[in-house]
Amino acid sequence: MHQSKSMEGKSNDLTDIVSQVLNEMKMEQGENFNIDKVNLAELERCTGITRPRLRRLKSNGFVDLPDARIGRKAETTVLTGYTGIIDDLLRKGVTNSSVCYDRLKEVGYKGGLTTVKTYISQHKNLVPAKRQIVAPQGDRGRRFQTDPGDSFQMDWGFVNVEDQYGHTTQVACFAMICHGCGQRYIEFFPNARQENLFIGMIHAFLYMGIPKHILTDNMKSVVIRRDDQGNPIWQPDYEIFMGNLCFETKLCKPRHPFTKGAVERLVRFVKDNFIQGRVYTELTDLNYEAFRWCQNQNSIYHRAVDCVPNDKHNALCMKTASRLEKTKELSYYLCPERKISFDGFVNYEGRRFGVPFWYTGKTCRVGRDGYILYIYASDMSKVLTTHNVTWSRRDSFCKDQYTSEQPEEQPTMPVRVHMEQRDIKEHESGFERFNFEKEDLWNE
Repeated sequence: MHQSKSMEGKSNDLTDIVSQVLNEMKMEQGENFNIDKVNLAELERCTGITRPRLRRLKSNGFVDLPDARIGRKAETTVLTGYTGIIDDLLRKGVTNSSVCYDRLKEVGYKGGLTTVKTYISQHKNLVPAKRQIVAPQGDRGRRFQTDPGDSFQMDWGFVNVEDQYGHTTQVACFAMICHGCGQRYIEFFPNARQENLFIGMIHAFLYMGIPKHILTDNMKSVVIRRDDQGNPIWQPDYEIFMGNLCFETKLCKPRHPFTKGAVERLVRFVKDNFIQGRVYTELTDLNYEAFRWCQNQNSIYHRAVDCVPNDKHNALCMKTASRLEKTKELSYYLCPERKISFDGFVNYEGRRFGVPFWYTGKTCRVGRDGYILYIYASDMSKVLTTHNVTWSRRDSFCKDQYTSEQPEEQPTMPVRVHMEQRDIKEHESGFERFNFEKEDLWNE
């Protein structure tokens, strides 16, 4: 009862609690109260504080002093040895703790995500200053909405790649996303040519299905121009491609993110989450990592679409979208046609690959599947040869590329000019006259 009265309406601070109880004890004992002779057992009963802590408070005059170790930091933590990686990412503008955490796990980090978040919040000074928006972003609008599986959005993104010698090149990232559930697919190519657009779309359709409509911008490989009425004039090869795969294309207005903003945001998310700080050896490995990243992103909850993309896509979107089956006609798009040079090479993705000499056609078809590059006859009837894709700049030769090991020119006209060749005559030494074993010397 005494304790409940003393605690009611009072602060929970340790010093305030003890002071309140001591004042009540002083009022009860009057002149007999001595703070140096306070009964710790009675004080423990009134405050609920353990006797060892009360004994420590009594030695300090019943004042709760801060611990002497407050503010001290351990010399080694779970992040020791990994801070350099986070610092490099922060200097590149990567502040996403999940991205930093994934990079650290790849090199053996055993700590948790909270430690990474705390470190990032304490080292914001390493992050470059952001671009400030000084102009308004336009009027408010309504986002474009479709039924599940009705529309996919696709676009290209470009990334600068610096090699070990300091040379900078560009790679193109093909991105496609389902407008209904947010399921995504990305793939990297050396360039954004139309043949790579077809390959990326087919791979995405094999993974996600074929929708009724594709939303894209006015890229040259899709549309040439518009007629007087504003109707698009499709690029001929792309128009045939649409007819073969049975889908329609809707062109979006330039600089209008409300219609095609999902794939625009996907491209930015790929640059901020997947690409930042990533080091790869060759494009094939990068595409395998990109596919695993897509699988992971499609299997987790996303607040923007309020679902797990894989679950909603399989349950709702695939009722509208149709599945794409691999056929021989489809392989003509996956294996683009190439001309064979005079020295027996075909150029594909910036590299040259050899073709056997016994193939008499002027063109052939080339396709890459993982780490193997296949060269087919122009009618896809047989495989001419295969090459290991190493992404080296050197020419890749094949077996039977030439009739002999090295090409040799033969005369085309009768040879009428003659020369004479004889053996080298041996010269006698000056000491030869002292060779008495020879018979001619004895006869002289």
